[in-house]
Amino acid sequence: MSQEHDVSGIGMTSARTRDRLIARLQREGVSNEAVLDRMRTVPRHLFVDEALASRAYEDTALPIGFGQTISQPYIVAVMTEALIADLRPGQRLQKALEIGTGCGYQSAVLAPFAQHLYSVERQRPLIRRARERLSQLKIHNVTLRHADGWRGWKSQAPFQGILVAASPPEVPQDLLEQLDEGGRLIIPVGRKDGQRLQCITRRGNVFETEELGLVSFVPLVKGIDG
Repeated sequence: MSQEHDVSGIGMTSARTRDRLIARLQREGVSNEAVLDRMRTVPRHLFVDEALASRAYEDTALPIGFGQTISQPYIVAVMTEALIADLRPGQRLQKALEIGTGCGYQSAVLAPFAQHLYSVERQRPLIRRARERLSQLKIHNVTLRHADGWRGWKSQAPFQGILVAASPPEVPQDLLEQLDEGGRLIIPVGRKDGQRLQCITRRGNVFETEELGLVSFVPLVKGIDG
């Protein structure tokens, strides 16, 4: 069996290798135990090309084709932690929306924290690949859609949480409108040389914004491809 298809992980993807990554995330400030446990459990090597499997548990972004990347584990953990910060232990978001499915790694990490996760990706080949991986991991509460992430998923709104894995120059109005009362939108905003990760919470028609730090994401492109 090739390393790419080994769910359990051996050698370079051993428990010791994963534990080193978790220790690093803790040193960098990730403290939610449920998020750390999920980061340890999800086999990141399944979501990268076999040639990059030896780097799967490094704390770095890696290319996945089509000009896209699998996000750095630290960023995945920080965004997940921010999205679920108001949840009690064991509680889940009723509905969450992910913009930018990519290879499906963030979807796999986020899935246990939502009763249902809706995920949008503009690249059709990436949707097919992500669907295969999520099925392989027996994750069945994620619905994928080939669509324009700028528009969100209006028919399934409102969402208690929205996570965006690409950076628009400004926050898309459609995503703000699809956010439920008290819901959180975690989104990198800005152009390549100056992106900031924001946590936006809806309070009626007011949107409270908290800055979470500097980040570097691929741009959120309008329209669909493939």
